[in-house]
Amino acid sequence: MNNQTRGVLEMTLAMVISGTVGWFVLMSGQAALDVVFWRCLFGALAMSAVCGALGVFGRYRPSGRQVGLACLGGVALILNWVLLFSAYGHSSIAVATVVYHTQPFMLVGLGAVFLGERVAGRALVWLLVAFAGLLLIVFGGGAGVAGSNYLYGVALALGSAFFYAVAALIAKGLKGMPAPLLVLIQMLVGVVMLAPFVNVSAVGQEAWGYLAVIGVVHTGVMSTLLYGAIQRIPTALVGALSFVYPVVAIAVDWLGIGHALGAVQLLGALGILLAAAGMTVFR
Repeated sequence: MNNQTRGVLEMTLAMVISGTVGWFVLMSGQAALDVVFWRCLFGALAMSAVCGALGVFGRYRPSGRQVGLACLGGVALILNWVLLFSAYGHSSIAVATVVYHTQPFMLVGLGAVFLGERVAGRALVWLLVAFAGLLLIVFGGGAGVAGSNYLYGVALALGSAFFYAVAALIAKGLKGMPAPLLVLIQMLVGVVMLAPFVNVSAVGQEAWGYLAVIGVVHTGVMSTLLYGAIQRIPTALVGALSFVYPVVAIAVDWLGIGHALGAVQLLGALGILLAAAGMTVFR
C-alpha cells in the first residue's frame, strides 16, 4: 500500500467515525456539557497514549506562547462541541451537521478581520449559495425532528461552526506544534473547564460505554487517523474526503434515529455542502 492510498483510507475512516458521533451522543442520554467533559477526559487519556507512543513528550517542548494559544483554542473547541451536541436534540443530527459545515465561510471572515486576508470574489459567490441553502433548511425544517425548538437547534449549530472557525484560526499560529500534543492540551483544557459543572451521578451504567467510545474512538482514534492522513495526501483531497462526514451523519440520522430530511431540507443541505466544497476543494 503506497503512502497516498493509506492516507485516503485513514481520512475516509476518520470521517466515517466523525459522522457517527451524534448517534453515540444521543444514545448516551447525557446532557451535552456532560458528554463533552467525558469526551475530554477519555480523549486526554487516549491522546496521552498516542503522544507517548510517538515519542512526542521526549522530542518537543512547546513555548509558553504556544501553550497559551493551544489553551485558547481549546476553549473555542470545547464551546464548539457543547453547542453542536446540544443542537442534535433540537434540529436533528443531520441538520446540525450540515449547518455546522458553514464554518469554512466563518473562517474566511475571521481571517479577513484578524489576519487581513483578502476575500476573493469566488468566496462571496459560494457564501451566497451557502446562505441560500441555510434559508432552505430554516424554512423547510421542523417536521419530524428530535425536538420542538428547531430554529434554536439551527442557531446552536451556527454558533458551533463559529467557535470551530475560531479554533482553526488559532491553530494557524501553532504550525510547529505536533498535532497529537495540541489535541492533548485541548482535552485537558476541557477537563478543567467543565469539571465544576459535570454531574457524575447522572451517568447511568449503560451510558459509560457510549461515553468511552466518544472519548477514545471519536477523539483519540479519529484524531490520529485524521492527522496521519493530512500528512500523506494533498490538501484538496483532504477537503474532498471531509464531506464523507456529513453524508454519514445524514445516513446515521435516518437509519439509526429515524429522522429523514425533507425535500426542501435536502436541497438546502446540498447547497451548503456544494458551497463548502467550492470553498475547500474547487479552488
